[in-house]
Parts: sequence; structure tokens; C-alpha cells
Amino acid sequence: MTWAERVDRRVAQSAFGRYFRLEFSGAARERKNSRFFTEIRAGLATFFAMAYIIAVNANITSESGGTCVCPRTPEDFACEKDIEYAKCVEVVRRDLITATAAISALASCAMGIGANIPIALAPGMGLNAYFAYQVVGFHGTGPVSYQLAVTAVFVEGFIFVFLSLIGLRQWLARAIPASIKLATGAGIGLYLALIGLTYSAGIGAITGASSTPLELAGCHPEDRDHFGVCKGPKMRNPTLWIGIFCGGIFTAFLMMYRVKGAIITGIALVSIISWPRQSSVTYFPYTELGNYNFDFFKKVVSFHPIEKVLAVQNWHLSDAGHQFAVALITFLYVDVLDCTGTLYSMARFGGFINERTQDFEGSAVAYTVDALAISIGSVFGSPPVTAYIESGAGISEGGVTGITAIVTGLCFFISIFFAPIFASIPPWATGCTLVLVGSMMMKATADINWAYPGDGIPAFVTIIVMPFTYSIAYGLIAGVITYIVLNLAAWLLEKASGGRIAPYAKEIKDPWTWRIPGGFFPRWLVRLCSGKVKFWESDSIYGHDDEFEVAAVTEKRGGRSTSPMKGDGENSLRHE
Repeated sequence: MTWAERVDRRVAQSAFGRYFRLEFSGAARERKNSRFFTEIRAGLATFFAMAYIIAVNANITSESGGTCVCPRTPEDFACEKDIEYAKCVEVVRRDLITATAAISALASCAMGIGANIPIALAPGMGLNAYFAYQVVGFHGTGPVSYQLAVTAVFVEGFIFVFLSLIGLRQWLARAIPASIKLATGAGIGLYLALIGLTYSAGIGAITGASSTPLELAGCHPEDRDHFGVCKGPKMRNPTLWIGIFCGGIFTAFLMMYRVKGAIITGIALVSIISWPRQSSVTYFPYTELGNYNFDFFKKVVSFHPIEKVLAVQNWHLSDAGHQFAVALITFLYVDVLDCTGTLYSMARFGGFINERTQDFEGSAVAYTVDALAISIGSVFGSPPVTAYIESGAGISEGGVTGITAIVTGLCFFISIFFAPIFASIPPWATGCTLVLVGSMMMKATADINWAYPGDGIPAFVTIIVMPFTYSIAYGLIAGVITYIVLNLAAWLLEKASGGRIAPYAKEIKDPWTWRIPGGFFPRWLVRLCSGKVKFWESDSIYGHDDEFEVAAVTEKRGGRSTSPMKGDGENSLRHE
């Protein structure tokens, strides 16, 4: 037995190991093949896979302008040429770097301690873009102010707490048609890729146009008009090519060889190349704004307190009119489908899903932690927080307990004190990152049932409407409505014809019913209502009152358990 194995065994046999149900801890339902050092390694893998969110979320969300006041003029309606406004937006970006790291640290640790699952949380990609560009708008040109938007996010979080406790969020995650759930992730991936290719938060390869919706860009800043359309030679901007080759192709090459931290390595390489002031791709040109940014960068290690976006909620709702309701409802229906779907998807990837009830152990706690993190994050000025698909990196490393999430959270906490470094990451360093993240999210399309039009067409509509309308919400609405119309009409026609007229390939249609096994209410509430004193406990990972035997799933999977808690640890869905 090596020293590492001895330490693993001692930690497992401690109160700490029993709480997290490490193997050899003697705890009920201990998780097989869980080791302390493996969990640490998995937590580091998750952090390096998602550390890019610190800079990317700040870049995207600060595009809203935060609480900065824009003195609009007909010539410069979005204040893109106003130096003082640009300085204010830069402070907002630094605020959001601290806020992103802080809420990610808090939420990830809470998820690990409370729900004991290896899933980390941070402000959601896609949701932050929706917040910045659709709700608040670029530099505050949208229908809702920044203060009102974070107020809506705050209230939404507590609504989600209630929905989580009564089981509605869990039920929605299980009840949404499989094709729509899979298509949502792919649509968000294309949406992120589009953002990564544009100027404001990307490499500047494409821009809007008048004769066509989009056109090729990449010209020098002085060759662009006030709409961002190139009036001079295209594809000549050196920052574009640095982003493509060093941030895109180099990162993709590292990913081909499964190099840990490939994404953050690519971002770091482009950033380091862009920091020297004499370079043609410098992020610190000899301008007033460039000098301002460089002075902050020279601090290297420094804690930047949140100055402009901390607790800026606007509670004068009577003055807001219908705008608050619009913002709240918008975030609610986007987050119900997006946040809930992401957490559910990561639980499935980790092998924690009960195949019969389509639920997972500790789901009520996990969804509640996620909901509370949304409200707390809004106090920091952040868009909605959600579970991260990059948690799959830690799960693939063998993480099966909450220790993985706690280690990731501690790494985010340490990064708070390196705000000058993260604030100096240029948008062309993270643009290709968004494209690569989008490509990874597109993998879900392989599992869509394209053979049956009633599943495939709504999924396709969901995927294409999100980037084409620059809105996650519109994509979800279009997909769900298309699914209902097609399948309801087919069902009515079949009933009216006595079963003689049925759609082609109906037999391979993805099954769907609102009566999901396991019921509507969460199991803890059922146990409480039935009079059980320790209503938070269950006799198995699924609960003895779920009327479900693990053996049934074992038989269905060819004699192998689907759970990393009861099986051999190598057969969960993370290894598919």
C-alpha cells in the first residue's frame, strides 16, 4: 500500500470521509471507487476546464454597461466612443471578475457540501449573453435597466427555491421532451459560437450588415464604420489571426490529445502575446483607456472590491411599470428550461440518474442550492448561476462526491486575488473559446431522434432559432410550440381516424408522458406527509419508497449497475 493509498484510507475512515461517503468509510451507500486524492484531482480538472468563465463572463456581462450612465447622442447612441464611459465599463468588468470568482466559489462549495455531487456552478454561458444583449442590451440599449434586471434575477432565485422544494423544477426537467432537452444544449452552443465570432466579446471575424444579415469582417478598427461594418480590407486585423491560431487551432490541438486545462492554456497564450505594449496586437495601446487598463494590470496580485454592481437592486417596482414583470418572466422561463436542464444533464453524465423516475439523489438540495446561488449572485451583480457542463472534466477524472465541487470552489476563491490578471484578458483571447465550447455542446445532437420528424423537426427549430434570433428564450419557445403542434395534431388525427391514419415511423418516436414515474412531488415531501420522522433519509440511493429496485436497472443494463454509488465505478454514463 503506497502512502497515497494510506492517506486515502485514513481520510475515508474519518468523519469527513463518512459524510462524503468515500469508499472504505463504512457509511451507508458509500460511493465505490471514490478516493480523496482522486476527488482533489477531479476538482482541479473541473476548475481548469471552466476557469475561462472568470474572464469570459466579465467580458460579456460588462457589455451591458452595468450601472454606468451613457450620455447618448445621435452620433454615438451606444457610447462606444466615450472615454469616460469606457473607463466606467472597465471598472464594471473588474467588478464582475471578482463577482464571478466569488459566486462560483460559494456556489460550488455549497453544492459539494449540501448535495454531495461533483458538479460545479458559475454564471451560465448563454444566460449571461441573454442578460447582456437581450434584456439589458449593449451598453444599456435594451428594454430593461441593469438594476432592474438583477432585481428580477434576485426574485427569480427565491421563486426557484420554492419550485425546487415542491418538486416542480425536477418535474419540468423530467417532463420536457427528450429531443427539446438535447437540442437546447446544441442551440446554446451555436449561440455562444456566434458571440465568439463577433467583435464585442470575440475575435471579430463576422459582423452585421445591411444587404445581408451577416458578413465577413476582421478589418482594422479604423476601417470600420459606427455599425462595425468593414469599409476597408477584411481579415487584416492581427488580433483576429492571433485569436484563430493561438486561441483556436492551438487549443483544439491540445484538446485532441486530452491535455488538461487546454482551454485556459489557449486563453493564457493569447493573453501573454497581447500584453506587451509595443506589439501590434497589444491590449494596452498608448491611449487614455490603454494606460488606465495597464496601470491596473501592473498590480498583478490585488483584491478588487466590487464597486459599481454590488447590491444595486432597484426595489422601486412601482416606477418600473411592466418592465420588471417582463424581466422576471423572461428569466423564469429561460432558467426553468436552461438551468434546470443543465443540472439534470450533468447529473445524467455523472451516472446519478434513476432511469425509471428520471430523478437523482439529493435533487431537491441540488436544485435549491442552484436557486439560492442565483439570488446571491444577483447581489454581486451577476447573471443567473447554473451547473456547468465542464463539471464533466472532473467526473471523467473519477470524481463522484461533493469533494470535487469543493476543491473547484476553493480554486475559484484563490483566483479572486488575481483580478488584475483576469481583467487583462482581451476578448480575442476568449472568442475561440466560445466557439470550442459551442462545438462541445453540439455533441448532444447525436442523441436526438432524427428518424422521427415529430422529434427531429422541433429539435432543429430549437437549435437554429437560438442563434438566428440571438435569444435562448425564443429558441425554446419555438421548439416547444413546434413539438406540441406537430405531435398534438398527429395524435388528434390518429384518434379521429380510429388509428387508421398514423404518422410514419411512429413506433420509434421518443416516448413522452406527463405522468412520470416517481410522481410530481419530491420524495422527501412524500415521506414527510406519510409521517416519517427522518423524512430527509431514504433506505437506498433511490429511496425505498420509490418502488424501484436497483436490480431492475442492473438487468436492463446487461448486469451492470448504472450508479457510481452502487456499481463498480467504471460503468457510469460518464464513460460512454
